Amino acid sequence: MVETLKVAVLGAPKVGKTAIIRQFLYNDFTETYGPTGSRDIYRPSVIYSGNMYDMRIADGTALLPCPPPPPSSLHSLPQEWSDLKCHGLRNTNAYVLVYDICNPESFEYVKMIQQQILENRTGGANEAPIIVVGNKRDQQKQRFTPRRTLSALVKKSWKCGYMECSAKYNWHIVLLFKELLSSVLTRGCKHHHSSVRLQGALHTTRCSLM
Repeated sequence: MVETLKVAVLGAPKVGKTAIIRQFLYNDFTETYGPTGSRDIYRPSVIYSGNMYDMRIADGTALLPCPPPPPSSLHSLPQEWSDLKCHGLRNTNAYVLVYDICNPESFEYVKMIQQQILENRTGGANEAPIIVVGNKRDQQKQRFTPRRTLSALVKKSWKCGYMECSAKYNWHIVLLFKELLSSVLTRGCKHHHSSVRLQGALHTTRCSLM
């Protein structure tokens, strides 16, 4: 039986959540922005270290009863975030929290999501890995804070993984999902050492948009 790994890709509007997913699955990127729908669930299969896994990738607002607040009102998250047992958030195997490296408010949004996840998940569920991803690396000159500063904050204070990518130019997109899958399987299998190395590459097969 093929194991299903559930991943939630979350973040403020317009940070590139869908662009990252579609670049990974279809090598596709569009400049046109369209709000994420209410049922954007992707179900690819991937091959990792010779084993096949089904993935269930939930895209941003697909997990929320209502759209998240715009960046200009990031002082609070929707009330629905106080109950993560809704919409499958508590049994998600991993989280990808995406922000725009040129938008400081989108980073604050990610910070609040990360806090909500930790506060509302209980028991062993807290072992679900969280990777913070700075998208739009191609706009490096407009970034609001040096990469090293944010990386240190996320890794040391938040205890989360950190990396940057460019959905537009497909830079570090596959690496992101390799790291994600490695983190999920390492935490889920006690016999794996934390320094497990990646073998082979991911292949998106039997991809479908649900």
